[in-house]
Amino acid sequence: MLRHGGKILSDQLVKLGVRRVFSVPGESFLAALDGLYDSGIQNVVCRQEGGAAMMADAYGKMTGRPGVCFVTRGPGATNASAGIHIARQDSTPMVMFVGQIDNRHTDRETFQEVDYKSLFGRLAKWVAQVDHTDRLPEYIARAFHIAMSGRPGPVVLALPENMLSASADVPDQRIPQAMMQPVPGDAVQAIMHVLGQAEKPLIVVGGPHWSVQAQADLHAFAERQQVPVAVGFRRQDYMDNHHASYAGDLNVGINPRLAARVREADTLILLGTRFGDIETQGYTLVDPADPQKTIVHVHSDADEIGRVYTPDIGVVTAAPAMLRQLADAAPAGVWPDWTAAARADYEAWIHPQESPGALKQEEVIRWLSDHLPDDAIITNGAGNYAAWLHRYFVYKQYGTQLAPTSGSMGYGLPAAVSASLEHPDRAVVCLAGDGCFQMTCNELGTAIQHGAKPIVVVMNNQRYGTIRMHQEKTYPGRVSGTALINPDFAALVRAYGGHGEAVTKTADFPDAFAQAQEAGTVAVIECKVDEEALATGATLSAVREAALQR
Repeated sequence: MLRHGGKILSDQLVKLGVRRVFSVPGESFLAALDGLYDSGIQNVVCRQEGGAAMMADAYGKMTGRPGVCFVTRGPGATNASAGIHIARQDSTPMVMFVGQIDNRHTDRETFQEVDYKSLFGRLAKWVAQVDHTDRLPEYIARAFHIAMSGRPGPVVLALPENMLSASADVPDQRIPQAMMQPVPGDAVQAIMHVLGQAEKPLIVVGGPHWSVQAQADLHAFAERQQVPVAVGFRRQDYMDNHHASYAGDLNVGINPRLAARVREADTLILLGTRFGDIETQGYTLVDPADPQKTIVHVHSDADEIGRVYTPDIGVVTAAPAMLRQLADAAPAGVWPDWTAAARADYEAWIHPQESPGALKQEEVIRWLSDHLPDDAIITNGAGNYAAWLHRYFVYKQYGTQLAPTSGSMGYGLPAAVSASLEHPDRAVVCLAGDGCFQMTCNELGTAIQHGAKPIVVVMNNQRYGTIRMHQEKTYPGRVSGTALINPDFAALVRAYGGHGEAVTKTADFPDAFAQAQEAGTVAVIECKVDEEALATGATLSAVREAALQR
């Protein structure tokens, strides 16, 4: 049966179980849009390609299946590159289809011509161009397989417009049912032996393939061994933060006592995490050249083991598969004091430290943590505002945190839109700074159009706060390029047809949030923050004064 390329593509996506795609339309893939027309796949029309790619990344994080986005050639693809970078660093399965020029005109610098293999070659897991219509099912099935295999990540497929509009008689394909690398027979025994020899062990979890079952197995393992567990950067929902073994997260603004504990630990068992520069504070907590501690590294991708730290034991398997077996292992040792101290350090760290001004971010975050349902999904992008979220929000269930380990600004709103569409019956709250929000605030229109209803809490301090903090530390008082003139954010969302509130005092936040919930649509609560509130533990004036005295 002859089908044009766009129909072949959409039929293949249906066969692979795709329910939703995110797109910004372009003339280069009109045939694909036509194929989607009666496919049953929801096409979420976005306002900018970066937002579409971020929504696809969030979908991949939530489902474990590749998030799919369609963007047009040239500027469309370059706009989307931020989402590709996020998916790569976050180990998120994702497939991006890019419209391409007629392939008979290649190398003439045709309108919007880009060599995508060169552009995305080091950014994505795999980049290819489909030049023959009858090979579309083969390329698409391979793209999905690569996106999910080993360490998951993004794949880019370029689709020349003449190839898409041409017809072919070709059957659909399915993804090969590749089995996950099994846990080696002696791995559990070896790991437990290392753990039993430790005096000050620390478990660090992170990376891909996590699940509700993995969280339960981690709880069981931690309880049986009574060993402290730290989570990687923006992986706070991998463990119930109320658990007696939970020691906190290894983030940018790390608890100094947890940082000291990483240095002091004589054994690190790394489960799924890459244990990169954020977790190690720029590789200062553990020296790659001389770690001075025993390291066990479990990861699904053999290339990640030994990339930075040479482990004493390396196991190529998914961390959840390893935890499934570790959960039942007999106790290897006794570390009650070490574990209790780690927990006490965490509990002291999340005790609110008062910040200046009438609206206190620590109190807002604590209120959200105490009053949102346990399954509420929290999203954020990048900025100093996120330090309050990471420090004071207590995550309870897996699948409740969507945040970019790549540190990309603008991620929170697109992720919240994607989450609200995927889980319409769950509360979805995006936390954003004024600078972060304005990177992608046009996706408010996407939310309205498709019925997404996240609540966006914008911490407005009228500046790029993270850069201002570093500026005050390095060049105190010389403010350059970090001040912002902002719109009325509450009025902005109302202009889109949503609900807006503005809050200047902490005491007014609960009522504003209740009003946002009752609105039943996308909502923005603008929280006006004192400019002195620079970080969770320092004011602007104190940081500047300390820098001037150096």
